[in-house]
Amino acid sequence: MRAPLISALFLAGAFAISAQPLDLITLPKPRTDGGRPLMQVIKDRQSIKDIRRDPLPLQTLSDMLWAAFGFNRPQIAHRTAPSAMNSQEIDIYVGTAEGIYQYDATNHALLPVAREDIRAKTGGGPFAQEAPLALIFVADLLKLAKAKPEERPRYAGIDTGFISQNVYLFCASEGLATVVHELGERPALAKAMRLRPDQQIVLAQAVGYPKKPKAGEAKKE
Repeated sequence: MRAPLISALFLAGAFAISAQPLDLITLPKPRTDGGRPLMQVIKDRQSIKDIRRDPLPLQTLSDMLWAAFGFNRPQIAHRTAPSAMNSQEIDIYVGTAEGIYQYDATNHALLPVAREDIRAKTGGGPFAQEAPLALIFVADLLKLAKAKPEERPRYAGIDTGFISQNVYLFCASEGLATVVHELGERPALAKAMRLRPDQQIVLAQAVGYPKKPKAGEAKKE
């Protein structure tokens, strides 16, 4: 890891564009205490498309990815969301203005994939291009070895739903905006993300700070 690059990227605790190649980013330790009461968070869970361009602090990203699908029982390698037959087949890719990363839950780090802004390729409309983070959920179907081949996409869809809801609840707790959306051209996106044929893109989710709505204009779904 190049310390000068990390310092340049996160000196202000936020993503920044750099001309240097992407490097592995070690995320800060997630804060697993605090947050709002669960029932209040469920009450406030909503989809918000009006998202500001402002970047998120690295600590917030760390907390969110851990909440989404990090290891909450590392001694037995179990995670914050269930998966079919404990296959743990879903990988979270993070798209930013700087490039594409893959979340490495074992080491709690962001692995560099490519220096390309793929947010526009995720579909969803202008809000997805403006949001500072695009989460792309990808199923590694080879990890669903215990399931029948024809059942694997169904299991992957269900497991993605668990992870996506964790993101929703985290955002509700932290006052962030998020919304899941259908994808654009999957083949072009898969190529940009350098996916293998046995990796399947399931869903995308935009995350960022909410824009201040005018009175009566808040979007809830």
